[in-house]
Amino acid sequence: MALTQFLYDPFTEFDRLFDDAFTSRFRADSDESRPTIIRPKMDLVETKDHFVVARFELPGMGQGDINVEVRNGRLTISGEKKTETNDDDRFAVRECSFGRLARTLQLPEGTKPEQVQADMKNGVLKVTFPKAPPGESMTIPIIEASTTDKEKGSKK
Repeated sequence: MALTQFLYDPFTEFDRLFDDAFTSRFRADSDESRPTIIRPKMDLVETKDHFVVARFELPGMGQGDINVEVRNGRLTISGEKKTETNDDDRFAVRECSFGRLARTLQLPEGTKPEQVQADMKNGVLKVTFPKAPPGESMTIPIIEASTTDKEKGSKK
């Protein structure tokens, strides 16, 4: 089973690594002061019935908190996870993330927006779209040049 080809931008990962490494050293003590962009974790699965399913982990978020958009052949998942704190709360440990989230995927060529379906259950967003049809290929035979073609080429 061949996987559908998606465009991968390795610089996105480098940007995230540098952002994580450098901003954590120079960040203010208060987590409230920094805007956070969350990149939700994703599984991409190709089914036997020629569909691709993208599953995004979005714990603590509901259907109304997420936007799914198709534009220019790209699928974008975006939204915002709100913090659940009171002004009187003081954290000893804070590991839960909050803030804006976004993730973009290149859809297979020819995918129409109406072919993309999304549903959400238990904090997992499932987006389904058709797999790209196999590209047409053809073997081109190489023909040996005739002697008359060789003579024409040598008479310059």
